[in-house]
Amino acid sequence: MSGQYLVLLFLFGGVFSVEVQRPRGVPLSKRPLYEEDKPFTCLDGSRTIPFDRVNDDYCDCQDGSDEPGTAACPHGSFHCTNAGFRPTFIPSSRVNDGICDCCDATDEYNSGADCQNTCRDLWRKEKESMEKLAEIAKEGFLLKQQLIQEANRGLEEKKSKLTDVQNSKKDLEEKVEALRMVKETAEQPEKEAKDRHLKAWEEQKAVIRMEKDKARMAEVFLELDGDGDGFVSVAELLSHSELDQNSDGSFTEAEAQELLGGVDKLDTAGFESIWSKIKEKYMSGSNTDAPAPVEPPQEEVKEPASDNDSEPYPDDDNPEEEEEEEDEEDDDEMDDGDYKSPPPTETHEKKDDDEDGTMPPYDEETQKLIDAAQKARDEFDEAEKSLREVDDNIRNLEKEISFDFGPSVEFAYLYSQCYELTTGEYVYRLCPFNRVSQKPKYGGSETNLGSWGKWAGPEDNIYSVMKYEHGTGCWQGPNRSTTVKLTCGTETVVTSTSEPSRCEYLMEFTSPAVCQEPPPMSQEPPPMTSDHGHDEL
Repeated sequence: MSGQYLVLLFLFGGVFSVEVQRPRGVPLSKRPLYEEDKPFTCLDGSRTIPFDRVNDDYCDCQDGSDEPGTAACPHGSFHCTNAGFRPTFIPSSRVNDGICDCCDATDEYNSGADCQNTCRDLWRKEKESMEKLAEIAKEGFLLKQQLIQEANRGLEEKKSKLTDVQNSKKDLEEKVEALRMVKETAEQPEKEAKDRHLKAWEEQKAVIRMEKDKARMAEVFLELDGDGDGFVSVAELLSHSELDQNSDGSFTEAEAQELLGGVDKLDTAGFESIWSKIKEKYMSGSNTDAPAPVEPPQEEVKEPASDNDSEPYPDDDNPEEEEEEEDEEDDDEMDDGDYKSPPPTETHEKKDDDEDGTMPPYDEETQKLIDAAQKARDEFDEAEKSLREVDDNIRNLEKEISFDFGPSVEFAYLYSQCYELTTGEYVYRLCPFNRVSQKPKYGGSETNLGSWGKWAGPEDNIYSVMKYEHGTGCWQGPNRSTTVKLTCGTETVVTSTSEPSRCEYLMEFTSPAVCQEPPPMSQEPPPMTSDHGHDEL
């Protein structure tokens, strides 16, 4: 149908159009490729045909470019001019199928379908929608300017505060060093006094032990001296087989005599010379017949088989996560000052104190030295704690000052803030530049969906996407992560959440900081003869 052309004469909204002749279904951008007085070459270059075979309802080109205005080619495309609205392409299979696809009805030129030109109505509706978006963008952009001003003021205040804190740190460091010297000076006489006290106590304990040892020796001598003649004889020793020196199970007279120093019997003075050899092994008469306690063999305790051996954990029931969360809770409790040191293990020294009595309290002079040293330690510890807090403050200020809050620090107001969205099952929590989390709505442990990673938008709009990474690991899967897409809005709010892929979450987040100044809107529809090549594809 080479003689059939689309003649466009249009007068709409005060915009005059020009007459343009071209084959039906061909966009203006490709009009030069369709010359009536020349053979037509398929756009893929596969072949050349006479021009009268263009739009003849028979497919000659593999790419369908010879039938832009018919449904003959399965891979062809039809260009809707849509005068007064927005040009577009539809598959050529929809041409003359009885359904109105083009708003100007040009796709149903031969189907008999009753199509109305709705382009103007579509343009009006789109214009209203764009005006609303432009109004939001305008209001959001004004809010953004306020945010930038406040952020810059806050940035200057933080820089000033950082300078003040750094200066105060120098004074505090000098104070800490001075208190350290005071502490060390006070601790030296304290240590000497405590050492003297301890030495005196050790000497006193040695005397007590010696007296106890002598009393024990006298008691054993009397027990061994069965006939009461004032001597311990070989025969009397033989009644105590536990004194066998080589522990071979046979305590002979020769061994007993050897134990007595080669004599047949010893008096009290002589017994004192061998006391060290027998006092550890000797058992009094009341214990010689008592059999040694035998510990029953301990049965191997078998743990019950896990109920989960045959069933994988669901994503949110990872036991490793629960252990980590319990550990975190324990850490929090300790941080709150509830930490209690474990009970001290009973030492040999403590046992000796129980046997020899408790160490007497320090004398008044020593206690004064201890109190003075403790006061110096407390003051030093308090100053050192203040210095650590100052160091933390400096690090936090330096981090916040150097943080990438956007080209004009417009996102700075989000720092240290959190925003929540409640769905049917979960409460999602976004703390910008920190982390994203998920918690069951009706109770349960919180799951980390990712910690702050980076700005991850395209090169021309990098601040449109946030990436949060390395969250809690999924059961037999990757670590959770969240992508946060930012759009312009007058309010700062999480609008939606989803999980497009397993353990990979998507959040929609609106903020005035994203808004750009809207360009002025055209009040007239686009003229029909303009080449809208960029909009067609």
